[in-house]
Amino acid sequence: MEKEPWEMIGSERVQAAERKKDEGNVLFKNGKYQRALKKYDKAATYVGEDGSYEDDNQKLVRSLRVSCWLNNAACCLRLNNFQAAIELCSKVLDIEFYNVKALYRRSQAYIETADYHLAEADIKKALEADPGNREVKAAKNKLKQLQAESKKRDAKLYSNMFSEMTKRLKLENVEEREME
Repeated sequence: MEKEPWEMIGSERVQAAERKKDEGNVLFKNGKYQRALKKYDKAATYVGEDGSYEDDNQKLVRSLRVSCWLNNAACCLRLNNFQAAIELCSKVLDIEFYNVKALYRRSQAYIETADYHLAEADIKKALEADPGNREVKAAKNKLKQLQAESKKRDAKLYSNMFSEMTKRLKLENVEEREME
């Protein structure tokens, strides 16, 4: 039987979190995203913000927590839970403002939810931090393509709306003239 986080001292919690994270990594690699998500959640609870750790473990704990959140976000993207991915990446970015993985994953979620302006802002920030990142550059290209397609759809939609309005106005004008 496994101990609960509150029953452990700091170093035990860190070790347990690392084990759970590693188990999650194996599950993720095998495509079992829902189960991996649960392992990452458990790992994150072991190194929750409420724990007291020795000074030398503080950086490790923060890094482990951030890693679990990022891995969870990756699972959420694979499971099409884009809002959860956005929230997890935002938690990371509250701690590490220029975390390229968090910016990239959050931009992916924004793209999937058609929040192109927010995706563009994250991609821009990620490229400022890491100008040579191929994944982020690919996301930028995908976003440009989607934005162009969206503009074409919008233009067609508005064109159809205005042509319909013009037809109605002409019809109304004809009817008014007939009534006079």
